Amino acid sequence: MECLALYLRLSLEDEGDKDESNSIGNQRKQILEYIHHNPELSKYEIMEFCDDGCSGTNMERPGMQKLLKEVKENRIRCIIVKDMSRFSRDYIEMGTYLNQI
Repeated sequence: MECLALYLRLSLEDEGDKDESNSIGNQRKQILEYIHHNPELSKYEIMEFCDDGCSGTNMERPGMQKLLKEVKENRIRCIIVKDMSRFSRDYIEMGTYLNQI
C-alpha cells in the first residue's frame, strides 16, 4: 500500500513565540483534518515523521532524514505539511526537493 507522510517540525525559536498554531499537536490535528476532508487521501496508509526542537534552516534533522530515506525507497506517495516553512526554511533548497522528489 502506498503511504502518505505527515511531516511535523517545531524549532526552539517557535517554542519561544508561544504560538500554539505551530505546536506539534496542532500541526498533526490540522493535517489529519485536511486528510479527513479529502476522501481521495483516505486510501493511503499514514506515516508520521517529526522533528521537535529542530531548526528548519538545514535538512540534517533526524525525522527529515528518515522521511527522505522512505521517499528515495519509493514508500511515500505524498508528503503533507502544515505549511512549507515546516518542511524547510531554506526556500531554494525546498524548491530543489519539490522539483526532484
